[in-house]
Formats: sequence, structure tokens, C-alpha cells
Amino acid sequence: MKAVVWHGVGDIRLDEVPDPRIEEPTDAIVRLTTSAICGTDLHMVRGTMPGMKEGTILGHEGVGIVDEIGASIRNFMPGDRVVIPSTIACGFCSYCRAGYYSQCDNANPNGPDAGTCFFGGPELSGPINGLQAEKARIPFAGVGLVKVPDEVTDEQALLLSDILPTGYMAAELAEIKHGNTVVVFGCGPVGQCAIAAAKLMQAGRIFAVDSVPFRLDLAQEQGAEAIDFSREDPVAMIRQFTGGIGCDRAIDAVGVDASAPHSGPGSREFREHLQEFQQELAQVAPRTNVQGENWQPGDAPSMTLVWAVQSLAKAGTLSIVGVYPQTVSLFPIGAAMNKNLTLKMGNCDHRRFIPKLMELVQGKALDPAKILTQKAPFFNVIEAYQAFDLRKEGWLKVQLQMQGAIG
Repeated sequence: MKAVVWHGVGDIRLDEVPDPRIEEPTDAIVRLTTSAICGTDLHMVRGTMPGMKEGTILGHEGVGIVDEIGASIRNFMPGDRVVIPSTIACGFCSYCRAGYYSQCDNANPNGPDAGTCFFGGPELSGPINGLQAEKARIPFAGVGLVKVPDEVTDEQALLLSDILPTGYMAAELAEIKHGNTVVVFGCGPVGQCAIAAAKLMQAGRIFAVDSVPFRLDLAQEQGAEAIDFSREDPVAMIRQFTGGIGCDRAIDAVGVDASAPHSGPGSREFREHLQEFQQELAQVAPRTNVQGENWQPGDAPSMTLVWAVQSLAKAGTLSIVGVYPQTVSLFPIGAAMNKNLTLKMGNCDHRRFIPKLMELVQGKALDPAKILTQKAPFFNVIEAYQAFDLRKEGWLKVQLQMQGAIG
């Protein structure tokens, strides 16, 4: 079968690889009908998610048809249409039972203290081959698959695999209450879903901070107040718009690949912390493989965290769902402590949120497919990666169409 394979930093290829097979009685084999490219995948290619094992299949978002099931699978049959949660969980340990599926004690082959197990990640996360492939092995498939109703399209279900649950969890972690003022840093797919979730939770005002015009336009279409950090100081603008108080809740939907403004009022903070950011970048991405404009890590890994802390009102809440690998240690802890901030963060517990969100999509309360701005045939996946990496106009979220895809 064909699959996107990681060979090194800056080196991914569409390779012919062996078909997956049932390895445990709790496994299932799913034939993918559609997959996607995520910003997290770019971390692996840029080198800001270290520890990747050569030969790992990338991708952690997928919808497909069950091809084969292990002997212990009693709730799925071959032919079922399913969405695959990005993080892998056993469903029976104490963490899974409490809803912390991303902290499962049994899914990660490296042991319970190794961290979240997810598809297509670094060696410390498994590694478990990912979903940018024609077929995939799904461990603990009894809980690691969710049936897709006929009323929900493949496109809608694909966003339930990772992006919509992550955005919804971001809003939940932020403790958004009726009337709250919220700022979302990063208007990529997760940021857009966080804005939609904040609206569902009846936020009073939502600010959206980014520098990519079409992303800010989409945030405005959702009702958010757009702030372009390449033209204005986001912290100063938020304080101005809130009477000097700041926001009640902030969401970091950017993560370790944050980029700083190099001109305009917002660049002052970057210049003041330039040496610090350079040291962080050396820690975050010790190996890079820049190819022209492609695969360049963000130049200010903690920029979003600094802005978020500064933008919050005293006693506010900061929700962090942007990806930060285990190898980094950076946070403006002193400023956060002196404002009595609440910090909540983590990898998404996808399996906890998908059933509820599936009902909202089925009932037409949400339509996440709106952020699928590009569709690329699987044989053009490398070119799609390159365009997505450069944030080309209109490239917000890329759907990969497998041969025989439906929906």
C-alpha cells in the first residue's frame, strides 16, 4: 500500500509499504477513505517534534471503512464506516474511565509514564504508524473507533478525528462562562474550532490573533474581533479594547512553532527577547533541514505564551492546546503567578469529546467541514505538505482524498 513515511527532518516520501495486519485481538484494520494534514505533522518535518523514528508513517486524522477485526472486537463489523480518534487509549484503565484518554496507562508501548500515545508520532509516543496511508492498524479498536452516522459526511467526520475535539477541549479548559471575554491566539484549524466552541459556550466577546489575512477573515466570519500581530501590538490592542483590564480567558492554539512579528508595534517584544528566543529555538529544534522556504521552524517558541499571559486579566485562565514537545521547558511563570492565573493544558482526550460533537454535527449545530479549504488527491500529498507548510492563500486545512473515498 501507499503511505507518507518520515525518513528524516525535512524528508518525507510517499512510499510503498507492507499492508498492516492484526497483531492483537483488540486490533482492527481500517481502509482509509480520507485523511488530513495537521500542523502537528509539520512539527515532525520541521524538527520541532524531536525523537522521530525513521520509517514511521505520518498522520493522525482519518475516516474509513473497517476491513478486518480482531477476535476481541464486539462492537464493530467489517464494512462499518468509522472515524479514528487521534490519541490511542485502552478504555479500561483508571485514566480512560475518568475521561483522560490521552493519559492512558496501557496504550503507549513505552510504558505508563512515557506520555500520550498517538498515531504517527515520535518514538516516545509509541511509535504507532499513522493514518496518511491506504490502510491502518487501530489498537484497542473497541474504544479507538467511533461509528459515523449516515447523516454525517466524511468531510465532517474527518474534523472530528482531531481538530474539532481539540478546539472544543481548549474552550472547556479555558473555563469559558456566559459573557466572558476570550482571546484565541492562532487562527489555524484548531483556533477556528476553539472560536466556534467559545461561541457555543456563550462567550461575550472573542478576539482572534494571527498574521495570516485569510485566517483572520474566517475568524471574523465567525464573529471574532480580528487582531493582526504583524501590524499592531496584540497585547496593547486587547488592553485598549477591554478598557485596560484584559481578557478573562486565553487560548494558545499555536504551540512551539510560533512566529514573531519582525516589523510594526508588535515586534518590540520580539527584539527585547531575541536572545532568549534564539536559545529556545536551539533547544526546541536542534536539527533542522530547511529547503528554500519550506520546513522553517517558528522563530519565537514562547511568544504566544508571553502574549497570552500579558493579555489576561488578573485571576484569568490560560488554556494551552498548542503542541509543546516534552523536550522543552519554557514559560513566563513569574508573570503568571503574580497575576493569580489558572493554567490548564494538555493533549486532547479525543475519545471523550467525539460522541457529543458527533451529535452536534448530526443535528446541524456545528459544521466543521467549513474549514476544509483544500482537497488533494493522495498521490499529491508531498506537494500538499509543502503548500500547507507555507500557509499559502486559502490553505487552512487539507483533506487527503484516498482512492475510492466517499462522502
